[in-house]
Amino acid sequence: MQQPLKQLGLTQLEQALPTLFETARQEHWTYEQFFKRAIAAELEGRDRRAAARRMAAAHLPVVKTLEAFDFSFQPSLSERLLWELADLSFVQPWARLTTRLGEQIEAIGLASCGRLGARLGSRLRIEISRTSLLRRVMKLATQTTAKVQHLGLDDFSFRRGRTFGTVLVDLQRHHIVDRLPDRQKETAAAWMQTHPEITHVSRDRSSEYASAVSAGAPQAIQVADRFHVAKNLSEAVQQLLARVLLEMKTASQGAEAATETRGDSLLTIEEWRPAQEESVKQIIATRRAERHERYQQVLALCEQGLTSPEIAARLGKKARTVREWLHKGVAPDTRPRRKYRSEFDPYAPYVLKRWQEGEHSGRQLWREVRFQGYRGSERMVYRFLETLKTKEIVTSVGTPRLPQYTSTTAVWLFMRHPEHLDEIQREDLAAFRLAHATLNTTYRLVQDFLQMMRHRQGERLDAWLSQVHESGLPELQSFAQGVEQEKAAVQAGLTLAINNGQVEGQVTKIKLIKRMMYGRATFPLLRQRVLHAL
Repeated sequence: MQQPLKQLGLTQLEQALPTLFETARQEHWTYEQFFKRAIAAELEGRDRRAAARRMAAAHLPVVKTLEAFDFSFQPSLSERLLWELADLSFVQPWARLTTRLGEQIEAIGLASCGRLGARLGSRLRIEISRTSLLRRVMKLATQTTAKVQHLGLDDFSFRRGRTFGTVLVDLQRHHIVDRLPDRQKETAAAWMQTHPEITHVSRDRSSEYASAVSAGAPQAIQVADRFHVAKNLSEAVQQLLARVLLEMKTASQGAEAATETRGDSLLTIEEWRPAQEESVKQIIATRRAERHERYQQVLALCEQGLTSPEIAARLGKKARTVREWLHKGVAPDTRPRRKYRSEFDPYAPYVLKRWQEGEHSGRQLWREVRFQGYRGSERMVYRFLETLKTKEIVTSVGTPRLPQYTSTTAVWLFMRHPEHLDEIQREDLAAFRLAHATLNTTYRLVQDFLQMMRHRQGERLDAWLSQVHESGLPELQSFAQGVEQEKAAVQAGLTLAINNGQVEGQVTKIKLIKRMMYGRATFPLLRQRVLHAL
């Protein structure tokens, strides 16, 4: 070994090699880490040799340790005092700062970074520049990654929707073990190959991370995060609701045709709302016209062959919004808002009865309901009566109640636990289930899957998939096909306690640190602040 080292010019490395080999074996160093430590040992040995040569050339006394120093030649020196100074731990050799002050500066830099840290240090009577703060943060030694058995994977964005990185979390120790500059499967796989002790990997439904785990840690069990599985299920239910609600609306148009010819519309007393003011109607019409015009521009640019990101850049919209508009195939419109409770609602049946009896005086009706305990304004009564001039209000007895929900808002009635719904939501859910047999079947299957997920009964997955295939619901069947493609990971997620919950929390922490730095810091500084976060 000595001859090859001399040929390479590494004359000081021979003594350090045994220690380096042993440490590399224990801590599972990569080749890059070993070469860096070897070069550092060679440079340190050269520095010691150069210092010894300079001292010999200057005819200075030889540096000795306290154990080898003969105090009889220097009776003025106190042996006890020198030993006390040697044992001091608050200062490092050749340091210009005490250890405690250096730790305080590092903590300020990790908590607030550059300029803000300098201002905070000035308030604390610690005068230091922002560059010195950043330099001390960057000099912090990165701890060697300990053995990781349960690993959590997720991505985060440097710039939303454009560039992404990967965060790796030790799910047992609840801390970040590393951050990667991208979310490519090759990068993640290379990192996991250096950790053969990994037994479980929790991830989202990303195919990139699934391939990375298969390539980098084939011995590990992949666990699909339950939250992401439930999110995919809610998206399938939303698509199903959009289709069924459209079918129900189309079927009811014939029944409403007779009412529309009279210029009236039919409303149940539960959906009786106050009339909108003319200014509000004008604002809604103006915004609807603006959205329709913008939608026509999107269609024109799409016909010219432009992609969704290019259209979004021209119109100042998000690419996701443009894709949704093109997917729906209709101009975006305002969502009908759900009717909220008002002080008038308890007195609505009485007012409707008096109106049908011929009493059309708003002031008289207001006086009568005020005598019964109504505390609202007279103007509110007039607004509700204004609705009666254009719409026909009927009681809900013998009339099927169809709540005015969109697919986006109705999906939560199907996804939430029944005990977490209030009385009105339970009534609306019952109306949905009675309105269409498909919705009743959907609710039963969805709640069965969520029950399996909450109680971690993954062994029931096969039976549930069979029920979905027999149901004839294309949206849920599409979801089931996606589950079957990574059935082992989904079943592990529905059985094991491992999930990506704390990984999502770490991503939120990274976003906070990133935004404190205003996005101007590069990846190495962000990595240091995350790995050494307070």
